[in-house]
Order: sequence, then C-alpha cells, then structure tokens
Amino acid sequence: MARQLTLVVGTRNKKKRKEIEKILEGFPVRLLSLADYPHAPEIEEDAATFEGNARKKALTLANALGEWVVADDSGLEIDALDGRPGLYSARYAGPDASDEEKCLKVLAELADVPAENRGARFRCTIAVAKPGEVLFTVEGRSEGRIAEKMRGKGGFGYDPIFFYPDHGRTFAEMSAEEKNSLSHRGRALELFKAELRKYLE
Repeated sequence: MARQLTLVVGTRNKKKRKEIEKILEGFPVRLLSLADYPHAPEIEEDAATFEGNARKKALTLANALGEWVVADDSGLEIDALDGRPGLYSARYAGPDASDEEKCLKVLAELADVPAENRGARFRCTIAVAKPGEVLFTVEGRSEGRIAEKMRGKGGFGYDPIFFYPDHGRTFAEMSAEEKNSLSHRGRALELFKAELRKYLE
C-alpha cells in the first residue's frame, strides 16, 4: 500500500473505538476519534435506516473536520418485537439509560416469549466519507436469539442478552477476538477493510 491514511472514527464511545481498533490492528491507517476533536458537531440520527444514519454521520463529520471519517449505525432487531429496538437501540430505555437497563427492558418485554420465538439479529452499517462525498457503505449481520437472562461481563450494549446458538454463549461471554470474528460490526469491518484497501493502493 502506497500511503497511510488518517481516518477519524466518528464516535465518542470508548468501548466502540477500542473494538474497532482491535479489528483494524496492523492495518495501515492512523486512527483518531471524536475525542481528538472536542468541538466536533453532534449528529442527530434521524434517518429512516441504519445506512441513512451512517452516511449522514460520516459525511457531516468529514465536512466539519476536513478528514476522512468512518461512521457506523447499528442496532438490535428482535422478531417478537416487530424489529424493535432497531434504530432506537441506543436510547430504547431512555436517553441516559445504562447498558444493563436496556437489556432488562428487552428481557421484560420478552418475559412470556418462548426460546423458539426469540430470534434476533444485530445489524451494522459502516459508511466512509471524505469532505464532500460518501465513498462507500457496507453492512454486516449476526443472527442469534435473545437469552432468558443477562450472561457474561464482556462487550457492551446488548451483548449480555444476545445468544449465539452455534457457540452456545452470549456475546458478553466471549473473548474480544471470538466476538469480533462473529459480530455484525466485525463482519462489516472486514468488508470495510477490503473496500478501503482499494483507496490506498
């Protein structure tokens, strides 16, 4: 690859940044985040799709910061809840709710739903933009079901209740490496790396 690129990760979430850094380890990109840009604008996520939100965040931040930006929007879709929390995953239990409170709200709503009807998936759309242009978007998915209770201490968000049947554990019970190989964000980032390489050659 001919050059190293500075890429701003469009998040203030330290756990999310760390997860992305882990997946991109060894990739020839200098990563910064919004923590390096304290005056970066807050982006209202008001699009109708994950892709729409990711594109809006990436392009708005790229224009504001004058750098290439990678931004994502992701969420949990639960079949028995007609796809909720979906686009509202981050604020499903209220704008200031903890990860535990979000998980407990979902578990309460599914209290009477049997295991065979607790199908769910994580979706993650990643967009990369430079000032004036969205370069590409990719999407990753991970299929599973909602556990009957919170299990595990790892990960973040809804990981303690997202049960991955092939491995018999929740995402929160897995190592970071194992989760990243299976997760919606991990899969999206693999596609993202493949696309980004084309711009660095």
